[in-house]
Amino acid sequence: MGAAVFRRALWYIPAVLRWVLVWILAPVLAASGCGYQIVRYRDALGDARRVAITGLENNSFEPGLDSIVSDAISREFLRRGALEVVGDPEIADLIVTGAVEPLQTRSEAFSTIEFVLEFRVTMRLELEVRRRDGTRIRIAKRALRESEFYQASADVEVTRTNRKEALERLAGVLAGRFHDALYERIIP
Repeated sequence: MGAAVFRRALWYIPAVLRWVLVWILAPVLAASGCGYQIVRYRDALGDARRVAITGLENNSFEPGLDSIVSDAISREFLRRGALEVVGDPEIADLIVTGAVEPLQTRSEAFSTIEFVLEFRVTMRLELEVRRRDGTRIRIAKRALRESEFYQASADVEVTRTNRKEALERLAGVLAGRFHDALYERIIP
């Protein structure tokens, strides 16, 4: 009965306004029942205004991967703008430390004569965030692990370039997840 009354009421609304209601309210109503939430960055971490990303350890055998990940995390914080990125941990409200764990690389696709066509590399980060007073903010471990595919080639340099690009994409994805996890899951 309620739906019939709603349909009749819609006919009294001009056509343009009906489409506006459908295109604006429908996604809002759909998202409200799916568990999606709007993440509020401002004041979500209390009085924290500055973050320092200290040098990460590189436990992988990939040279320079710690720098790639640190840069990606810094870029993510700068892009989102909720916290100011500072280089000195002494003036930071939050200090990020951790490590890039050993990479896992697997052959995923093969040609008919058993040449590798595609690899999958998995990156895992162990990151910790501490407040100035020493309180630790835990980050969900599942947010800090991701895999990416890259193409193999008969040319070794092309394969290396593809791998490096895959690692840069992984660093960017994990940096975004880390930033979101910091605001979504705050456990003192």
